Amino acid sequence: MSSIVFRAVAANLRVFLAVSALAFLALAAESFAQTPSTEAPPQKVEQLLKLLDDPEVKAWIAKKNAPQPEMQMGASASDFMRWSEAVRGHLRGLRQAVPAVPVEMKGARDTIMTEINGHRPGAVLLLFIASAALGFGAEFIFRTLVSRTGRRNAVRAAADNQDLPARHHVVGRSIFLGVAPLVVFAVASLGIFLSFTWPPLLARLVLPMLVALIAWRVIMRCAAVVLGTGQRAKSPNEPDRMRLIPMDDANAVFWHRRVALFSAIFFIGWAAAGLMTALNFTPNVRSLLVYIIGLGLLAVAIETVWNRPASPATARIHQAKEWMLTFYLCLLWLLWVAGTPLLLWIGIYALVIPPVLRTTSTIMKSSFAGSESADKARNVVYEVLVERGVRAIIIALAVTWLAVVFHYHSSMMMGDENVNRIIRGVLGGIVILLGADLIWHMIKSYINRRIERARLTAGDEAELARSGRLQTLLPILRNFLAALIGAIAIMMFLSGLGVEIGPLIAGAGIFGVAIGFGSQTLVKDVISGIFYMMDDAFRVGEYIQSGSYKGTVESFSIRSVKLRHHRGPIFTVPFGSLGAVQNMSRDWVIDKFLISVNYDTDIAKVKKLVKVVGAELLADEELGPHIIETVKMKGVEAFGDYGINLSFAMMTKPGHQSTIRRRAYAMIRESFGANGIGFASPTVQVAGNEDHAASAAAAATNDAMARKKAAEAAKLQEN
Repeated sequence: MSSIVFRAVAANLRVFLAVSALAFLALAAESFAQTPSTEAPPQKVEQLLKLLDDPEVKAWIAKKNAPQPEMQMGASASDFMRWSEAVRGHLRGLRQAVPAVPVEMKGARDTIMTEINGHRPGAVLLLFIASAALGFGAEFIFRTLVSRTGRRNAVRAAADNQDLPARHHVVGRSIFLGVAPLVVFAVASLGIFLSFTWPPLLARLVLPMLVALIAWRVIMRCAAVVLGTGQRAKSPNEPDRMRLIPMDDANAVFWHRRVALFSAIFFIGWAAAGLMTALNFTPNVRSLLVYIIGLGLLAVAIETVWNRPASPATARIHQAKEWMLTFYLCLLWLLWVAGTPLLLWIGIYALVIPPVLRTTSTIMKSSFAGSESADKARNVVYEVLVERGVRAIIIALAVTWLAVVFHYHSSMMMGDENVNRIIRGVLGGIVILLGADLIWHMIKSYINRRIERARLTAGDEAELARSGRLQTLLPILRNFLAALIGAIAIMMFLSGLGVEIGPLIAGAGIFGVAIGFGSQTLVKDVISGIFYMMDDAFRVGEYIQSGSYKGTVESFSIRSVKLRHHRGPIFTVPFGSLGAVQNMSRDWVIDKFLISVNYDTDIAKVKKLVKVVGAELLADEELGPHIIETVKMKGVEAFGDYGINLSFAMMTKPGHQSTIRRRAYAMIRESFGANGIGFASPTVQVAGNEDHAASAAAAATNDAMARKKAAEAAKLQEN
């Protein structure tokens, strides 16, 4: 701070010394003039005088002595006053142009008669009609020549118009048959007119009308192709109209007529502006007449708002949306009349761009729509590239035009450099965001397509494992790329606005370190998740258990996994809390169970019966493919209080062991019941007198003998 003050004081001191020396020399010169002397001034004084007479030195001294203006941050009140004065002056000029319209018309008529060899204005109209008639004649001849080939192609494409390539062929043919005659019309009408030498004024009057007619017909033909109103089936052999926007015939005819009327009024105004410019109309009169023609555009737009098929026919007076759109359209017309083109185009973009983008997406999706067999072979990335690319081109063209309008009407922003820089940065940032949007949708569509293919993959275990791993990792990769593309796009956008992103990146690094120290659990969860993925510990669709949490893996995030319990509840478990993971869905599962039988059961017979049950399970069409090793009896596990505990085991594919075990239980029960093998159950023995004891012993002996005879009979049957 002290160095700055010292420099300022030194500069002021130099200025003071220079001015003082100049004054002293002036006084000395005056005194010497009163007493003439023959002595010449010293050489250094002459150099000083020459230096002070230098214009750059004088400008520097004046700049140093002038008070420094305060820096203005933004537009001041005087700037807004100048802008409002400009608007009022424009409106005042329009009001003054009203009585001058008849005078300008008479002057235009005199100019035409003077410049075109005494011909009246009707000669200009007659020449325009003649040129258009020649163009229509050439177009008629061309249509006649191509109509025969068109009918043959229509019959050929009628059989397979549902196929996507055939549909593209039909659409391309429709576009060609619609645009090619217009090209012939334009070449014939303009070519014949330009091949002759006309008076300069006559050429300047006829050319705008011909160009307006050609442009109007091009728009009409494009609307007919998009809405499907330009093709009419003349016979059962011809294909149906290929409408790119799904709607019925009534809606298509309505919108086609409104587009025709609106575009006709627009090009009439454009041609009229060109004619008035050629006839040297004053700017105010020309603007007044163009604004009057613009009332026709406003009327058509308001009529479309209230009569469009999408709006209900009842209680229109209470419909807020229609009234708001009407007010908005009137406001746009007033902005146009007030001479504020930048605000006008921003308002038009806000009204037109969203439906145009939606319509573009609908057309692209309809163009690529096909049968189910064609959907499997679709190139999703190409479709997204075309759709988002067309949207990006539309927005880029709109932004470019807005930049041109801003460049030629920058006085509306009061010439403030900060505002100009911000607007330029916003326009450039929109282009950056469009590029980021295109890249992101291409990547997202490709990843989603791979996930869908992995979900529908069927094959061997290696292929299923690979598809499961893709379903696990690709969603995480998609989220990471979304964050990366968004961060880069935002940084580039801020850089375009003039923001220094270097300190932001450094600050983000410091902030990240602080977050790492303050949120160690979050960092632990993220890093643990990374290592779980690297180890391929679990995948989407697998059943895992970790501590008290178990369930089927449904999805992942950066820090947690969602587990669906087999009873319905879903657990969201952070990766840092999982710990050791028990994966129950890999390779194979060994299922063991116990069955208790009576002490007098023949163990060898049980083993044979279970072997038969295992063979039947393997032969089952539903369960057999899921069995790796069928159910077998391992042997006696333990002697219980009421019977012998027998151990059984089987090896199955993961997730099918419960179903197979339930089926094995049912088959073993049926087999044991048919072969007299009883399951152990609690029994009670009651002690009494000798008679009862003898009776009980006799009954037990008879029962044992009966069981022995039954076993011998069973052996005989087996032999």
